This record gives sequence, structure tokens and C-alpha cells, in this order.
Amino acid sequence: MSKKPTDGAQERPGRLKQIRMVAQVLRQADPKALPIVFASAIGALAVTILIGWIIGQLWFFIPLGVMAGFAVGMIVFGQLAQRAQYKVIAGQPGAAAAILKNMRGKWTVTEAVSGNRNLDLVHRVVGRPGVVLVSEGPRNRVGPLLGAEKKRLSRAAQQVPIYDLQVGDDEGQIPVDKLQRHLMKLPRNLNKGQVSELNDRLQALPRSMQMPKGPIPKGVKMPKGPKPKSR
Repeated sequence: MSKKPTDGAQERPGRLKQIRMVAQVLRQADPKALPIVFASAIGALAVTILIGWIIGQLWFFIPLGVMAGFAVGMIVFGQLAQRAQYKVIAGQPGAAAAILKNMRGKWTVTEAVSGNRNLDLVHRVVGRPGVVLVSEGPRNRVGPLLGAEKKRLSRAAQQVPIYDLQVGDDEGQIPVDKLQRHLMKLPRNLNKGQVSELNDRLQALPRSMQMPKGPIPKGVKMPKGPKPKSR
């Protein structure tokens, strides 16, 4: 009687396939990326073995060097893959939302709480800092959107800090590849219970995102209504 594959055996091919796909994308985005990954891994292996040879414990340090090389290679691979992802999505509608939804930590992301026919968008993020409104679009167009959304939330947020960040390439805006780092540097003003209570109050608010009047730009789909994602 054949045994059923374990969950670990089923997940492993999926992870390997995902790594191969990411490697292909990374190679297309930057031909030098994979050689850098391999060089980093070999460098870590060589340094570890050299240390073992110097202190006279070479055979002990060889497997240690293999593990160190693998770990360093995967860290560099992950960092380069993240940079490639930022490069691919930069300038596209929804790029900031994609970054927000994949952030580390406990954040509740509600996409497209406000927007206009030019696909300038405002996303709402709730976490330990409080409420963070993140806009996508030219500075002269997203300013009014942020101001209106901030005013709409102020009563429900009560005394909770409301931050507004503009993502884009204009002067004073935050590049999409630095958005996550910027959010992580915000002060932690709330505890977990206060974050949960704040989320409940904001989710009870009516949606402000409306379909724009007039023709929709060619080849562009309008964003859907807000979709909260708690991580």
C-alpha cells in the first residue's frame, strides 16, 4: 500500500518551483544578479573554510562553511529579488498597494479608499503607529485626496495620529522601493488592543471610493473598492 506524501514533501517542490521562477525574473531584470548571489555564497564558504584551516579544524568547518554559504546566498538572493520586484512595479497603478500588502509585521491594509479618474489612489494602513494614508500619483493631484481622506477619518480616529505619505517620483515624494523602510521607522504609538479597536471603528465607516465621472483612460481598469487585508 503506497504512502501518501507528507505535507513537507508536497510543499518542497512548490518552494523550489517558486525559487526557480524568481530566479528567472531576477536574471531578466539584472543579468549580474545571479553571479553576485553565487559569488557571495562561495565567498562565505571560502572564508569559513579558511578560518577552519587556520585554527586546525578544517573538517569541522567544511560543513559549517557549506551552511554559511547557503545562508548568505539566500539572503543576497532575497534582497536582489526584492529590488527587482520594486523595479518592475515602479510607476504602475497599485505599486504602493503591492508593497503594503507584503510588509512584515501586523498591518491592516485597505486598498483604494480614495481615488480619481486619473488612477491616483489613496490606501489606508493601520498599525502600531496609528493610521497611515499612502497615496500614489503626482503631488499636485494627490494632495487634495489625502487632505479629504484625512479629514474624513479624523473623527473616527479620535486622538490617534494620522500620517500621510506620498509615493512617487516627484520632489518630496517617497520612491516605492523605500516605502516599507519609511513605514517601519514610524513611532509605535498604539498597543495591540488599541490597534484592534481603531480597526473596528474605521471599518465601520462608509466607503468613500466612487467611480469617476467621464471616460476611463484606454487600456486601464478602474480599481475595485477597498479590500482590507490584515497581516
